[in-house]
Amino acid sequence: MRMKSSHLVIFIWLAMGVALAQNNPQPPAQPSPSPTPQHEGELAADFRHEREHFSGNCVGFKNPFGCLQTLFTDHPLHIAVGSIAPQNGFAAGLALVTHKDLKHYYLKWDFDAVGSSNASWRAGGYMKIIPVKDKPITVVHGPQKGRGQIVARPLFTIYAQAISLNKLGFFGLGPSTSLAGRSFFGMQETIVGTHAIVPIPGSGKLNLSLEGEVNGRFVDIRPSTGQDSPTTQQIYTPLTAPGLASQPGFVQFGEGLRIKPSLGEHLKLNYLATLQEFVAPGDSTFSFRRFNLDLGHEIPLIGVRQAATKDFNGPDGCGTSDSTLNCPSIQSSFSANRYGTLDLRFLLTESIATGGSVVPFYFQPTLGGSNINGIRMLPSLQDYRFRAPNMMLFHAGLDHSIWGPFGLALIAESGKVALTRGDIGFNHLSHSFGAGLSLRAGGLPFISLMFAWGSEGNHTIANVNTSLLGGSGRPSLF
Repeated sequence: MRMKSSHLVIFIWLAMGVALAQNNPQPPAQPSPSPTPQHEGELAADFRHEREHFSGNCVGFKNPFGCLQTLFTDHPLHIAVGSIAPQNGFAAGLALVTHKDLKHYYLKWDFDAVGSSNASWRAGGYMKIIPVKDKPITVVHGPQKGRGQIVARPLFTIYAQAISLNKLGFFGLGPSTSLAGRSFFGMQETIVGTHAIVPIPGSGKLNLSLEGEVNGRFVDIRPSTGQDSPTTQQIYTPLTAPGLASQPGFVQFGEGLRIKPSLGEHLKLNYLATLQEFVAPGDSTFSFRRFNLDLGHEIPLIGVRQAATKDFNGPDGCGTSDSTLNCPSIQSSFSANRYGTLDLRFLLTESIATGGSVVPFYFQPTLGGSNINGIRMLPSLQDYRFRAPNMMLFHAGLDHSIWGPFGLALIAESGKVALTRGDIGFNHLSHSFGAGLSLRAGGLPFISLMFAWGSEGNHTIANVNTSLLGGSGRPSLF
């Protein structure tokens, strides 16, 4: 059983903060606004408002509730925290969030930089481009009471992100690797690209949208020394770990179709099929294609669960609409609105490498603990335990509120990896079961603490999401 102590500290610290706020439920202080300077720009006005919030909530610790919200979610500047990647510690830094309201577009910018306890780091900039129609967005109410549907708009994202991770696990490729083969490597990856979501007009209750992306990916693999296992370069070769000796630059394209049909209040579907092309102009040996199928089913049992992500926000934003940066109040998390949700998910990844090409090991999906993006998959296993070009996962989870912003999570998962697409099947699956606690409070990062058991023993995972609750995700690292 392994868990980073810094993760547990931040979980307890934030939990104590919201509990203290509950015992002092006064609303955030509203100091008398200072006179507005003439010709003040939008960014300057945001900084002035944030200073007023800090003075009214944090000076003298007048309002712990409001102070937490100011420090970790306010704009334009707030503290950025999160679990940067499994085995690389807890990261902290600063985030700058701002916006610009143009005639035909609404722009949101995020800039952040964080460093972790093992000297890993991440820095990036993200811009959301939201077209503004002549008529405002309207809410169309369906036959179900209290149910609404927002008329969709296209959404474009431009980003540049660099990340350096000093400890990543590698056990070899395929489903038959052993714990004795564990090694570690370090990696730096720079991603520059764009992503678009374009709703298809007239798709009706199917809610169809097209997705596309173009990314430049630049990876550098290095040894990870001073660990309790050898470096990957010591016990593996470019034959057993393709891409270990050299890492060419990649141009990566992606096309996808998403279906989110309107089926009433008792079933929510989120289906996404994508095709990605990884092109290595400097060495075509590493060019390949990848097909991804992600079928998500959400069955609300009671209430409404707060959405973990909203596409119109950047990763450091938690605005409640596409035209605002204001985050939901932490205090609202203690309302009587209880929720219970059953999640069912099927995930399939298949890689196609032809003409003697291979899939670089650092772009292959993993199962075990959490993957490099911080997503739990077979959490009872060690992080990055199984790695291969092809992967399949079945997930069933129950998420239920128990008190205020605290929730209970139960999961059961089965999955496998395969060296060839023909080996993907329902035999020889690995299994994991888990139970834990979660914390969803206003716009604070989603926090989870889970104990999992199953194949190869047990594993305790504490995670603080790198995005605010309601913020969008960051570009995938593989």
